[in-house]
Amino acid sequence: MSIRAGRSLALAALITSLAACEAQRPPPALLMSGGLPISGSLAQARAAGFARCLPDTRTMRCQRAGVSFAGLGPFNAAVDLVGGDGAGGFDYLTLWHDTDQSALIKVADHLRSTGWSECLTPEGNRWEGQAIYQRQGAPIFVALDLSYWSKRRLTLYPAPAGAIPRCRPA
Repeated sequence: MSIRAGRSLALAALITSLAACEAQRPPPALLMSGGLPISGSLAQARAAGFARCLPDTRTMRCQRAGVSFAGLGPFNAAVDLVGGDGAGGFDYLTLWHDTDQSALIKVADHLRSTGWSECLTPEGNRWEGQAIYQRQGAPIFVALDLSYWSKRRLTLYPAPAGAIPRCRPA
């Protein structure tokens, strides 16, 4: 075996061992909002119709077409599960529309008209370019992409104390 082949084999072994060290977590508790799962396990996602699942080495994405949120839609939806087998569950739901990038703006308009507050995230953090919608006592908060490259996304997150990102009034 050449030195180059030996190094390649050692690098492959290192990458495999690092992937195996991925932290496992139990799936979060099931949280539903408007008939959609916001967090939960792979079994709960599949029971909610998210049956088209695409595994990766570290995550699994399960999708469903034709969902409604806030009486609007239809949208495409996905949950991103932790672990290549999805065993770590998911803790957010993403919605998008394949052809109408303004469709999700109608959801934001509906949220504002029904008492949800809107604020904008500051530049320079992981939430940059998001409008955040929240309502006192709601079990979820909603983030809408303001700047996007391909498809605008609306993401629904559980809203435990301290989970909502800091932002400034719109």
